[in-house]
Amino acid sequence: MGVGNDLRSQFLEIQGMVVKSEDGRELRSFRFKDEDESQEVRAVERRILLETLANQLPTDSIQFSSKLAKIERIETGETLLELEDGTRLSGKIVIGCDGIRSPVAKWMGFSEPRYVGHCAFRGLGFFPERMPYEPKVNYIYGRGLRAGYVPVSPTKVYWFICFNSPSPGPKITDPSVLKKQARELVRNWPSELLNIIDLTPDDTIIRTPLVDRWLWPAISPPASSGGVVLVGDAWHPMTPNLGQGACCALEDAVVLAKKLSDALRLGPESVEGALRLYGSERWPRIFPLTIRANLVGSLLQWDNPVVCSVRNNVIVPKLVRLGPLLEHTNFEFEPL
Repeated sequence: MGVGNDLRSQFLEIQGMVVKSEDGRELRSFRFKDEDESQEVRAVERRILLETLANQLPTDSIQFSSKLAKIERIETGETLLELEDGTRLSGKIVIGCDGIRSPVAKWMGFSEPRYVGHCAFRGLGFFPERMPYEPKVNYIYGRGLRAGYVPVSPTKVYWFICFNSPSPGPKITDPSVLKKQARELVRNWPSELLNIIDLTPDDTIIRTPLVDRWLWPAISPPASSGGVVLVGDAWHPMTPNLGQGACCALEDAVVLAKKLSDALRLGPESVEGALRLYGSERWPRIFPLTIRANLVGSLLQWDNPVVCSVRNNVIVPKLVRLGPLLEHTNFEFEPL
């Protein structure tokens, strides 16, 4: 079975969306196929996604628990990587996909991601027998506070709570404290959300500040330098308001693989050009998505009561249309 079919079998098809206010009043609901026949929405647990992709690689291809300590270009033109455990690796091509706080991106001159003014609790509720919810995306909007949950498997439900905060605040790792704080934020909200939080295993709950980095033309560094290139959050961290962070990283990987495959057939001297072409092709998609995700988050986090009333009584029930809402998810590419 190919990776595409293998992944598809792990995805849970999501049939629709429900939007509620914090008092449980339904603002809008619809089925995806009724509104737009072309849309197919599926959810998958991140762990399953990563394991499925990793299983396509040769045994021992991945070396775990080895953070990057140092990176430098050496006389041969290759890039030398030194890991915290003392391991030294050199390569003609280095793909930095090491996340939001990427040491590779820092070495290439990128600025630190910028805090956008709100934080999020996230977790994965576990129902030992079977979760009781329909396969729908559920959003709940309050004032300066919003939440959501969506089933990702027959027994698991992903949830989040996003709240305004003037600063990222201290890092908290104690699961009992995190769960208590999350519950406190939505203690008077619909009971199903509280139930999912209560059934969340300690090792799946986190609290993170939301950040992004805007890739300004002619100002931000390019995606590649020599034989080093960035992919995913390492290059373009974005807020999760469009649900496109991991999706864009997968798009990056597909486009980069295609460019490198073509270049290697032509000869090693074509590699740097292929990396530059990857960056120039991906930027027009990444930059607008990053801005759009930021703006959507800012609008949804408003705490002005008048604005929230207009959102709940006019914008969501009467003006929101599925086509424009999901157009950013459309991405076409040639098979590798």
